Amino acid sequence: MAVTRSCNFHTQAICHVRHLLSTDLAQTLACSLILTRLDYSNSVLYGAPASSIQKLQRVQNNAARIVLQAPRRSHAKPLMRQLHWLPVQHRIDYKVSVLTYKTLNTSVPQYLSQRINRRVNARTLRSSLRRCSSFRSLVPTSRNVLFDVPRRLSGTHFPRLSSEATHCLYSYLG
Repeated sequence: MAVTRSCNFHTQAICHVRHLLSTDLAQTLACSLILTRLDYSNSVLYGAPASSIQKLQRVQNNAARIVLQAPRRSHAKPLMRQLHWLPVQHRIDYKVSVLTYKTLNTSVPQYLSQRINRRVNARTLRSSLRRCSSFRSLVPTSRNVLFDVPRRLSGTHFPRLSSEATHCLYSYLG
């Protein structure tokens, strides 16, 4: 991936000058040079294979180690928690959730709000509890809100975005 190559380049650049920087400045540099590249259009990666997301996660883990000057073999999860950084998969889920929320509740972005419609069921069925694979929990759909994502939208702009994905993530947020 070109993104991982670019991020690794910037990670090494920060590593070379890390001893000259404070922790806050190193974190700011990592956020502006590395995390913005990881976040750019990452909603396209929703439903991508774990191997693709794992490459991006390794980049983020390395950036956390460099920012906090941790040993190379140290576990990255506590470092990420200390920096208040979400893992890559959670960043992707969050971005899709925010995009869905903005599409449904605001007028921005206009091209999406015309294509995603609320579909309200007339009654509550036994199938109103649906298992969402992303969150491993039962998500109640008692609001009776489902989303119609046209095949044209899910195929071209967001290849893995489906009505199931937007429903699970939107219901999870609350």
